[in-house]
Amino acid sequence: MNTDVTMAGTSLVGAKRYTPTAQALHWIVAALIFSTLPIAWVMVNMPKSAHALDWLFTLHESIGITILVLIAVRLAWRASHLPPPLPDGLARFEKIAAIATHWLLYVILIGMPVSGYILNAAGGYPVSYFGLFTLPGLPKNPVLADAATWIHVAIGQWLIYALVLLHVTATAWHVAVRRDGVLERMLPRQNEQN
Repeated sequence: MNTDVTMAGTSLVGAKRYTPTAQALHWIVAALIFSTLPIAWVMVNMPKSAHALDWLFTLHESIGITILVLIAVRLAWRASHLPPPLPDGLARFEKIAAIATHWLLYVILIGMPVSGYILNAAGGYPVSYFGLFTLPGLPKNPVLADAATWIHVAIGQWLIYALVLLHVTATAWHVAVRRDGVLERMLPRQNEQN
């Protein structure tokens, strides 16, 4: 059985793909994002007296720190392993939008954990990593903590929702409508048999 998929005369089986390391980092970060967003919604809507609230905050912060570290690793990997080119046939604005969205995602995935750390540390709260150790603190600074809270909550959360939604919607568009192999670039190569 031939598993070649063709679109506009181009085989997607031979399409350039991200390296397995880049693929793994992408999917791990995606899973962490999709786990921490609902945790955030639950914890901000729980009563302040709830017993699980401290645990949820620690879990949310720890996942955020993990995302920050993985994004740093991903950027270092990307610096020495260029991503595959976007498929031919994309309009110029689509290529610009794809590149801009990816870089904005990197910025927000760095900015959210950093602002989360600052809002807690400058607010006088310890930041624990899964209860294993506590990150170094900062001098208590309510003005800095308020600014970080504003960035984290007022800007960051809505920006990350928008960018993740845009990224997922664009991927669905390329898979279901365009069928141009964009998603295959981030998937492991399948064994093809004739």
